Amino acid sequence: MLKKPIRLTYFALLVSFINLILYHYPFYKFVCANFDINSLNGITLIVSLTILALVLNALFFYILFYTLRIFGKWLLVIFFIINAIALYFINNYGIIIDETMIGNILNTNFEESSSFFSFSLILYLIFLGIIPSILIFKIKPINIPFKKFLVHVFLTLIFLLSLAFANSKNWLWIDKNSKTLGGLVMPWCYAVNTHLFYLHKNQKNKEQILLPKATIKDTKKSIVVLVIGESARSKNFSLYGYKKNTNPLLSKISNVYSYKAESNATYTTAGVKSILEHKSSNKLYEILPNYLFRSNVEVFWKSTNWGEPTVKIKNYQNKEDLKKLCVGNKCDYDEILLNGLKEQILTSKKNKILVVLHTSTSHGPTYYKKYPTEFNKFNPVCKSVELANCTQEELTNAYDNTIVYTDYILASLIEELKQIEEYNSSLIYISDHGESLGENNLYMHGIPVSMAPKEQLEIPFIVWLSDGSRKLKENKMLSQHHVFHSILDFLAVGSPIYNEDMSIFKK
Repeated sequence: MLKKPIRLTYFALLVSFINLILYHYPFYKFVCANFDINSLNGITLIVSLTILALVLNALFFYILFYTLRIFGKWLLVIFFIINAIALYFINNYGIIIDETMIGNILNTNFEESSSFFSFSLILYLIFLGIIPSILIFKIKPINIPFKKFLVHVFLTLIFLLSLAFANSKNWLWIDKNSKTLGGLVMPWCYAVNTHLFYLHKNQKNKEQILLPKATIKDTKKSIVVLVIGESARSKNFSLYGYKKNTNPLLSKISNVYSYKAESNATYTTAGVKSILEHKSSNKLYEILPNYLFRSNVEVFWKSTNWGEPTVKIKNYQNKEDLKKLCVGNKCDYDEILLNGLKEQILTSKKNKILVVLHTSTSHGPTYYKKYPTEFNKFNPVCKSVELANCTQEELTNAYDNTIVYTDYILASLIEELKQIEEYNSSLIYISDHGESLGENNLYMHGIPVSMAPKEQLEIPFIVWLSDGSRKLKENKMLSQHHVFHSILDFLAVGSPIYNEDMSIFKK
């Protein structure tokens, strides 16, 4: 049967039907959960969306196979493989494939992406990607004359427009939920949003826009250590009222303050950019470390993570650089960021120092691999990359242990800064974004800000000050942009763009 040639029109409809059946369960699940499908209007919407998806994709495949022939089949194989992978992540982590998620995916390195590998992912690839591709390859479509091809395309477009107008009363609902609906339709969710991601990326400035000249206003020795957390949500810090003691060390240190804060994004690239820029903008302005380095401040950057804007300073060390200078078990964890830091600071001949430590401590899905075994305080822990397969207790315990380890790292940093008595010191800890741990069947992060749950937006903003250095304002809610202006203030760096209202420090 498969070897018998069929008309191209039937072949395109068959491929579209397979695409609809295999990859659109999350789409229909969302529609059914958010629309009254028991009403006549609901039934009409479901039927119309089904016909629309079937015919629109059939038209796409029809044009694809007519113009590209055998290459169209190979492109379809790629679509089916990506569809299978996308469906796996949508089903297991509750993600939506929008432009934000595409940015998150394209800024993921091998170490992070490999942590998602599982047997279930292989099954998705085989049964929803490879096998359908093989079956499609065995079918031989019969091409048609060009005139008939044009007539078919024209009539289909007329039909689609008519169907759209027939559902005009549902346009408002569709528009309201367009991001979610568009993020669940295969293959359009990743095909269109990948194009939009690169389009918007190319529109941005390739070179950072330089900020106005800054000046150092005094000679007092001052140092700020900015620790950028990864996927840390304030909800699980005992400093913010969490019932489990995840901050046993910081809670005992004097001059430690915690503020409520919200992130500007739900993925690392945009979150880190917001922390390092002076205001919210789609443009790529000069980021804080580059600006201070150009203004004669000593700047050190150490990172076990990735995704930051281009850092243009002298003392930059990524994970590979740090491992070359480290020996012992701590080299496999974020504690490596502390290795040799005190010595680096003491060798500086400048009065103003900024240290940026970009961590990866709470990044999932393998939370249990992010901390040494001695920090396995809460048990049992989740050890599966398919987080939905773990109990809520196991998942939360694994995540909470990463917060306990973060507490240790921050407390260790404070103790080292206390020993550098000749400097007025401040430590600021803020996360790039929060994290979902199964609430509303969502996991990890990356949901668009407009619809993101509070767990992905509410982040810790923790500050420590050395004795006699500065006093803090009574801020009720902070943003990531407060970091830029607060650090300028503490280091006494004068700039035309400095905003006193955005500093957390009193005069």
